[in-house]
Amino acid sequence: MIVRQQGNRFVLFRQHDHALVSADFALRLKEIDRFHPSAVFAIAMHDVGWRPLDRELLWNEEEDKPYSFMDYPLEPKLPAYKAGIERVEAEDPYAGCLCSMHYASFFEGVSDPAAIRFREEELTRQERLKTGMNPEERDGLERALHLLKFCDYLSLFICLNEPGQNTFPWFREGLDYFGRKLLPVWEGTRRLRLSPNPFRQPFTVTIPYQVVNAAREPEEEGQLSIDVVC
Repeated sequence: MIVRQQGNRFVLFRQHDHALVSADFALRLKEIDRFHPSAVFAIAMHDVGWRPLDRELLWNEEEDKPYSFMDYPLEPKLPAYKAGIERVEAEDPYAGCLCSMHYASFFEGVSDPAAIRFREEELTRQERLKTGMNPEERDGLERALHLLKFCDYLSLFICLNEPGQNTFPWFREGLDYFGRKLLPVWEGTRRLRLSPNPFRQPFTVTIPYQVVNAAREPEEEGQLSIDVVC
């Protein structure tokens, strides 16, 4: 889950829903035709491993709030990551390699044995998948990974900030887009633009959410819609 706290309430977004919004952003970029066709599929599916985990809310008893993707226990999370990568690889090996690279990057320099083992296994997977690529495809992997991370962060920006605000620490200085900083600028609470603008035309993204209170009771369900303007 992606969790945004509102006082004694928690706004929850499922990870796969957020990933689909990430792909919406990718498809509208001016430069999207310069990337491997599998890049958008990787972006859309990069969190598919979270679908089983997000069917049930896991509560952090120590913090008395829902676990988010940032503090979710590794024991169930790592197998879910692996299963998601394997699912993507089965449909599209290039996209599977990108998702593997994305998740392996989370565990650079870690000390947890399970995380180290996960990273090593994914690096092995990547080398195997690269043997089936031509030189141009291999050379484009890092650029496609940057695209995935940019679109991932932009979707997270919408989920982790209250509409109309930019208070979450990750995004206050803007988002890195291939060496350029793009600053999210709200125009009210439902209209967002990036400066400078990377998109071909205006569009709308929509993501479902649910709200639970501190007593773990569901309070609300709905759709968050944001108009992206140029």
